[in-house]
Amino acid sequence: MPVPRTLTLSTSARAELAHAARTDARPYVRERWSALLKIAAGASIRQVAQQGLLRRRKPDTVADWLNRYEAAGLAGLVQLPRRRGTAWP
Repeated sequence: MPVPRTLTLSTSARAELAHAARTDARPYVRERWSALLKIAAGASIRQVAQQGLLRRRKPDTVADWLNRYEAAGLAGLVQLPRRRGTAWP
């Protein structure tokens, strides 16, 4: 049986994440940061994915958010700009 993933946050990191989860203008970012706060509080990835958010997510999706946060911090959870207005030949 795999070991449950956890997230340990310092007091300042937790405060930064909580503030961003409440105030960021992008709803998808608030959702991702809220999911990480729940994991840091002791919830499993599966619990967060199935019951902890406004809509259900796949556990793999929430695990990916955790991986990206561990690799790049808050910036890792922000989507890169998409190309717009380009026509295919």
